[in-house]
Order: sequence, then C-alpha cells, then structure tokens
Amino acid sequence: MNPATIPLLTVIFFATFVRSALGFGEALIGVPLLALFIPLRVAVPVMVLISITVSTIVLVQDWRHVHLHSAGRLLAATLLGTPVGLLLLTRVDAAIVKIGLGLVLVGFACYSLLYRKRVVLTDDRFAWPFGLGAGVLGGAYGMNGPPVVMYGALRGWSPERFRATLQGYFLPASIASMLGYWLTGLWQSEVTRIYLISLPGMLVAILLGRAAHGRMNAHVFLRSVNLGLLAIAALLLVQSLRAIL
Repeated sequence: MNPATIPLLTVIFFATFVRSALGFGEALIGVPLLALFIPLRVAVPVMVLISITVSTIVLVQDWRHVHLHSAGRLLAATLLGTPVGLLLLTRVDAAIVKIGLGLVLVGFACYSLLYRKRVVLTDDRFAWPFGLGAGVLGGAYGMNGPPVVMYGALRGWSPERFRATLQGYFLPASIASMLGYWLTGLWQSEVTRIYLISLPGMLVAILLGRAAHGRMNAHVFLRSVNLGLLAIAALLLVQSLRAIL
C-alpha cells in the first residue's frame, strides 16, 4: 500500500462528512489537504467527483426539499459568470481576489453570528448577483461555493431545504466541471483510482453526515454554516498571505 493512501482516505472521509452534514465545504477543506500528497491537477477532479457523488445521493433522498427556482437562477447566473472568472484568472493576482473573498466572508459570518436581526431575502430577485459571483469565482479558482452558501443563509431556508437546494445547484455545476476536465485531459486514470478506493469510506461518511445533519435544529445549523464560512475565510486568507509573503 502506498504510504500516502491512508492520509488520502482520511482527508476524503472528513471532507465528505462535512459536505454531507452541511451541504458544502468539502473542496475548500479537501483540496488543500490532498495537495499535500498528490498533485493539484489530480486533487481537484477527485473532489469534484466526490461532490457529484454526495449531491446525487442527497438528491435521491431529499429531492422534494429542493427549491428549483432558486437553484435554476443560481445555475444560470453561474454559467454567465464563469467566462468572466476565466478572464480574471489571466489578469488578476489570485491572492488579491482570495483576500477580498475572505474578508467578505468574515464580515458576513460575524454579522450573522453577532446580530439577531439579520437581513432575510424573501424571494429570488437577488439570486443573480450571487450566482454570477459564484460563476466568477468558480471559473477563476474553483470556489463557486461561498456565494451560494451566503445566498442560502440569507434566504432563511430550513436545514433540509438549504442542504437539498445547494445539491440541486452543485450537481449540474460539478458535472459540467468534470466534462471540462475530461475534454482537457485532466480526468486521468489516477483520479478514477483514488475515487474508487475512497468510495466505501465515502459512503460511510455520507451516512454519518446525514445523521449529524438530522440532529441539528435550525439555530444550530445556521450557526454551523456561519462557523464553516469563517473557517473557509481563514483558510483563504492564510493561503493568500503565504503567497504574497
């Protein structure tokens, strides 16, 4: 057995558990850690395959909770924003954009945690800017999750609707990403091998994450979402400052 196999499986298990419990966060947790053991061009497609797996299983079980109108608007705006992100990738330093995103996430999460009277979006009129932001960040750095998570938190959805609707957005977005990796030759045999050997543990992690999700009330869930955003922001800021310094 390759000495890196156990750490790889551990990282994938933990990242899958987080994704199953909260509905997001596996890539920003898993990719940096997997990159310690395997090339980034392998780590990213592996995490996208995991995203497809979790989304599919959650949607099979919870498709009734998906807010189709929200997911559709977010996805349409994401497709428009992705080319802008690709342009951004070639013109702007990644560290600068990540610092900006990290500061926005810190401000939003702190506001949500500290103030009881939060802004709540009652309809989908503002889905477009959040989806567009997700597309820009996804096209540039593969980080389309945070704007979508912020939107879900502002909509005040129940934990079930939040988790299911995010999967309704992430599944087609992830499939499109894997198609792109296949067309560009990034979906290599090593990606498939790592995915297949991690699949049994991944399925266990999905079940455990679902059980953890079921034990959260709305207040605990929203608090967990905002703490997750703070953790993502901290990771982005640390990565960016290291790149600058």
